[in-house]
Amino acid sequence: MRIAGRVVVLSALLIGLPLFSAFAADAKNVEATPQAKAYRALLKAVAAGDFDGYKKCMTKEAAAGIDKQTKEMGLDPKKGMEILKAMTPTDLKLTALKVDGKKATLEATGKVDKEPNRGTVSLEQEDGQWKVVNQSWTNAK
Repeated sequence: MRIAGRVVVLSALLIGLPLFSAFAADAKNVEATPQAKAYRALLKAVAAGDFDGYKKCMTKEAAAGIDKQTKEMGLDPKKGMEILKAMTPTDLKLTALKVDGKKATLEATGKVDKEPNRGTVSLEQEDGQWKVVNQSWTNAK
């Protein structure tokens, strides 16, 4: 009877350990997700000052809002990208991802003006690709 009990416990450990490792790897590997790649593409466009590339990473509605806001502020695309670049957090780490169908939320940490910030990035699947809807950063604890 003791041998049977040990076999059951050992089997449970052997089956459960790989499953636990898979869940742990998923939580740690946010960067490998399509949502993270979409956000990183947006950040790359900002760093390059690529206004059109930036808008392609956004949903159509968000891109239209960017155009409207840029026009209302009297900014040309180059100046708008300079402002975005200055506001982009440094030391960025994507910490969590929640996906609900065609919507997703990335959580991140970074520094804005050398001050620790937490961020939330909302994404939606549009035309089969993940696009950024908006992002929000705060230094509140």
